[in-house]
Amino acid sequence: MAEIALDSLVSGKPVAVDVDGVAVCVARIGDEVFAVEDTCTHSEASLSEGEITGTKIECWLHGAEFDLRTGEALTPPATAALKTFKVEVNGNQVVVTN
Repeated sequence: MAEIALDSLVSGKPVAVDVDGVAVCVARIGDEVFAVEDTCTHSEASLSEGEITGTKIECWLHGAEFDLRTGEALTPPATAALKTFKVEVNGNQVVVTN
């Protein structure tokens, strides 16, 4: 489990957190918060270093895009989906669980 203050998350700016020993990319988009595994399924690149457009995150290394809501791989070279994590927002507290 990881706890993050909601007001510390900038909309459209991904951050890396540790959830029970797993690297997770957390992204706030407006009032919604999403969490997916932080490692691109195509390469060993950290997605928290990528760019967000709408509800998509793009891997900075080879340009693969993923849907932050579902983890689905949207563009090559990635073909496998990302694991998603449960996110609960309670007031200003965001809790991410495995």
